[in-house]
Amino acid sequence: MKLLIRGGTVVEPVDGRMLEQDVLLSDGRIAGTGRNLSAAGAEVIDASGKLVVPGLVDMHVHLREPGYEAKETLLTGARAAVRGGFTSVACMPNTNPVVDNAALVSYIKNTAAALGLARVYPVGAISRGSRGEELAEMGHMKKAGAAAFSDDGQPVADAGLMRRAMQYARMLGMTVISHCENKELSLGGTMHEGYVSTLLGLKGIPASSEEVMVARDLLLAEETGCRLHIAHVSTAGSVRLVREAKARGIRVTAEVTPHHFTLTDEAVVGYDTSTKVNPPLRTAFDVAAVKEGLADGTIDVIATDHAPHTIEEKDVEYERAPFGMVGLETAMGLVWTELVVGGVLTPLQAVTKMTLHPARVLNIPGGTLGAGAPADITIIDPAASETVDPSLFESKGRNTPFAGRALKGLPWAAIVGGRLVMVERRIADSLE
Repeated sequence: MKLLIRGGTVVEPVDGRMLEQDVLLSDGRIAGTGRNLSAAGAEVIDASGKLVVPGLVDMHVHLREPGYEAKETLLTGARAAVRGGFTSVACMPNTNPVVDNAALVSYIKNTAAALGLARVYPVGAISRGSRGEELAEMGHMKKAGAAAFSDDGQPVADAGLMRRAMQYARMLGMTVISHCENKELSLGGTMHEGYVSTLLGLKGIPASSEEVMVARDLLLAEETGCRLHIAHVSTAGSVRLVREAKARGIRVTAEVTPHHFTLTDEAVVGYDTSTKVNPPLRTAFDVAAVKEGLADGTIDVIATDHAPHTIEEKDVEYERAPFGMVGLETAMGLVWTELVVGGVLTPLQAVTKMTLHPARVLNIPGGTLGAGAPADITIIDPAASETVDPSLFESKGRNTPFAGRALKGLPWAAIVGGRLVMVERRIADSLE
């Protein structure tokens, strides 16, 4: 099967170029780019006025299967991914049972592959059951296809266990993704500790609960030589620590979520449980620091931390609601509206942080439109706009604080392995 994408602006993160070119796809690979390409029998897609970029990669999602299918399944999560323009996602292991063995890694990979939507890369747990007591089967999980190791959702409190995990990960050539939280400092907290938490009468989570663990894991990464990735950075102190660590040559990368560069703790006023996330929404000072970290390269990746919950779970008192919000279907619009239109990042920088960088952190294919690369492509329409309507989500989750927000710069089409799986925000199986 051949596809010819004509008339778009091709964004190539590897060499930092943006050129008006055509892209030819053949047999699931990129056959070439250039002007005025032609191919007999190819289906033609007109991308005039749009950006043609490598398929978006979200390296931090929660797809909930197995065990929590009422929240999300591999099918609904993959549909949400491609509607959001993501052709690849990495799913965290905090399922039931926890993904801490090769059999579960294989189950997720094989089940997701059969769906024919987004590519799904399982992240294996660092510890058995993510209980932080003994290491999981890291070598076996790598052989089965795990993309990285993390106990995301649960911090690894035992520094000795985390050190051993990093030593093994380095031997295996794998990345450790750290959920940085000190439970002794955050225990019982529901939002950022500060003026707003005091005003609302909610127990706070201090910035230090994140920063002390960032500092610890950076020191362990420096000692072991392990590739460390800091998940969902939310504080100015964490940004500073990562910046200083990079200057010292530590092998560290970091990510930020759209909600952490878009919202502050003032969004909690009104007690909308969709604003309850971990780490919590921080202050305007922290948001400014995160944006600065994105602009200067301290923060390498934009990831969603997509965390769907049922309506019943979230429709309770703020203290009783679970942490998390959905993000796959709003991410690109938030990035474009807040960062690109807002002048924080150029289109090339934004695309790089959502394609090449996460692919490199996970050591998976993607992030380039070079000849021979997998034909995973996202087409973005900078002029497209919509008002967020959770009832239109493909995800089972509706827990978003962005309902009613106007967004620009939307994913217009998604192609996975040379197959058109989404166009104009509709999944291919629903196209007329």
